[in-house]
Amino acid sequence: MKKNFFAIAAIAVLSLFLLPSWSVKKHFQYPFQNPDLPIETRVNDLVSQLTLEEKVYQMLNAAPAIPRLQVPAYNWWNECLHGVARTPFKTTVYPQAIAMAATFDTNSLHQMADFTAEEGRAINNESTRTGNTGIYLGLTYWTPNINIFRDPRWGRGQETYGEDPYLTGTLGKAFVSGLQGNDPKYLKAAACAKHYAIHSGPEPSRHEFDVNVSDHDLWDTYLPAFRELVVNAKVAGVMCAYNAFKGQPCCGSDMLMNNILRNEWNFKGYVTSDCGAIDDFYEHHKTSADAENAATDAVLHGTDVECGNVTYKSLIKAVQDGKLTEEQINISLKRLFTIRFRLGLFDPKEQVQFAQIPLSVLESPEHQEHALKMAHQSIVLLKNEKQTLPLSKKLRKIAVLGPNADDSITVLGNYNGHPSKLSTPLQAIKEKLGSGTEVFYDKAVDFTSALAGKQDLKAIADEVKDADAIIFVGGISPKLEGEEMKVNQPGFNGGDRTSIALPEVQTNLLKWLKTTDKPVVFVMMTGSALAIPWEAENIPAIVNAWYGGQASGTALADVLFGDYNPAGRLPVTFYKSDEDLPSFTDYSMNNRTYRYFKGQPLYAFGYGLSYTTFKYSELQVPYQIPVGKNTIVSVKVTNTGKMDGEEVVQLYLSHLKSTTDAPIRALKGFKRIFLKAGESKNVSFTLTIPDLSLVDEQGTLKELPGSVLVSIGGSQPDAKTQVSKKTVGRVMRVI
Repeated sequence: MKKNFFAIAAIAVLSLFLLPSWSVKKHFQYPFQNPDLPIETRVNDLVSQLTLEEKVYQMLNAAPAIPRLQVPAYNWWNECLHGVARTPFKTTVYPQAIAMAATFDTNSLHQMADFTAEEGRAINNESTRTGNTGIYLGLTYWTPNINIFRDPRWGRGQETYGEDPYLTGTLGKAFVSGLQGNDPKYLKAAACAKHYAIHSGPEPSRHEFDVNVSDHDLWDTYLPAFRELVVNAKVAGVMCAYNAFKGQPCCGSDMLMNNILRNEWNFKGYVTSDCGAIDDFYEHHKTSADAENAATDAVLHGTDVECGNVTYKSLIKAVQDGKLTEEQINISLKRLFTIRFRLGLFDPKEQVQFAQIPLSVLESPEHQEHALKMAHQSIVLLKNEKQTLPLSKKLRKIAVLGPNADDSITVLGNYNGHPSKLSTPLQAIKEKLGSGTEVFYDKAVDFTSALAGKQDLKAIADEVKDADAIIFVGGISPKLEGEEMKVNQPGFNGGDRTSIALPEVQTNLLKWLKTTDKPVVFVMMTGSALAIPWEAENIPAIVNAWYGGQASGTALADVLFGDYNPAGRLPVTFYKSDEDLPSFTDYSMNNRTYRYFKGQPLYAFGYGLSYTTFKYSELQVPYQIPVGKNTIVSVKVTNTGKMDGEEVVQLYLSHLKSTTDAPIRALKGFKRIFLKAGESKNVSFTLTIPDLSLVDEQGTLKELPGSVLVSIGGSQPDAKTQVSKKTVGRVMRVI
């Protein structure tokens, strides 16, 4: 008996050393410190320990520490639009969001978000270890931006996934699932859908303008992506926008915040204001008399965090004055601490797998390879007359010109991190060609003006006259378009554009370059659509390279010289001129985006060429289906060219003779596939009841009987693509 007792005791002592430290029963001063308790129990306990002042200060984006409870400080404001941004660490920078949208690849975007969360965790782990709890070091990231890029003049459109609700929602969902991870207990990082809702410029008036759109446009265009992320992707956070909606600031909107987000969509996560948006209640919108009333209004509408750290301090007096109760403050506090507990920020490091990610993951080879992959995938070949591209690598001399040829700022976009190394087009072209080819470089012009001291291009003329090819890398820049910027350049205002035309100085240079009779390649770097009617008519090869991230130059050089076959597609419509556009301040979708534009675009949404060709055949669409049933459609895709390549297969629906305000056509499916030369694949799509439904005038989604044209191809369908079998279509009856 004594022998058994000592054996049991020895096993018990040994188990203390073998088990993780957090699993050993220990005394906790407060229940919220016990990681074995349910999160809800822990949150309720922590909130119950706080004073009113402590509660209110936890609702600021820079939430201070509470030493008596061993609660660390936390800053809710962190950024990772296309890689972890604005930290003191070197991080991997992927292509700008609009460029990632051009990949039409959910798998790539999901992987990018997962890698970004890894780097974010590594930064947070190191910062926590060293006691640094400042801004941009936390795990609640205020991205993705899923506003609809309804007007190409909006400078922040580069941060979005384009003009289409379906594409935006699908890519946004892929990003959220990648960033937040699939751990059953802990979030890898917390995503935030912004800016909720109906927000897309103009930047100079964003703090004061009031949007009033029809119920149809609201539910058909502006809300679907937010619904997808809230209801289906289970996004952790939502950011409410600066502007007002139907007379109420978005952060204090009965309809948006209470009726739709919290009640209809049953959102349980946290809401943050945009930075300074609560101040706008009384400073610009004039819907509140002062800070105290503004803060009260925002909290009662479910805005849990104030980015700005000013107005919400008045909540203490608001409770004392009886304008809201402490219990109403508690509702927000519980949502906020739930996120922090779900991130594992109050648990032992050993218990949270993500808390052990080391700094060595920053800019890992795998992450850098993925940045190059997405830069490759994002490039859109717009024109390739007489197979000007790809260029030979055995050229004797090549001229590289333009304001973006060697600009390290442009490739990074905005809301960006800073990598240890990056490639500009000039650097990558030199590296690609090596010493066997002379590469002449001259900036030639600035973005919007001639360079001081240049004599009528005489010096450049002498240098390019014996070049075998000319590459002009122009477009615009994040220094000209972006968030609420001070820009004093023709064609730009406050971060937005007053004209979508390529700056005249660049067109004039291209006109001169054409007179040289040399092969001219125009490379555009931009975050939005540019009107280039002359270039589209006269320049033999045009490539859209966006703001391609740290590997932008390398990816471009690979495309230009045939080491990568481009397959990117436009996530926005490229219009011919400013005359195609309605008023920038008009949020009606009438004649906007490919879904409602009645004119002829220069390059359509979904457009993009390849160095090979593809043919579509054997479209399988049922003749008729009953209302309320899903259906499967399929098509055979064949690479009919001589080069391996990728194709973005796109499915569009057009409701024929619809009595509702239906779009001309709408994207309802896409898949990016790889085909070897001569290879065929069958591609199928499932059309769901929501896919086949339309939004009526009251904003209700309904499936209606009628004829629906199902079109599948590598672009939107038109007479030319149908004749060449680049797209195929068939009418299906819903009965």
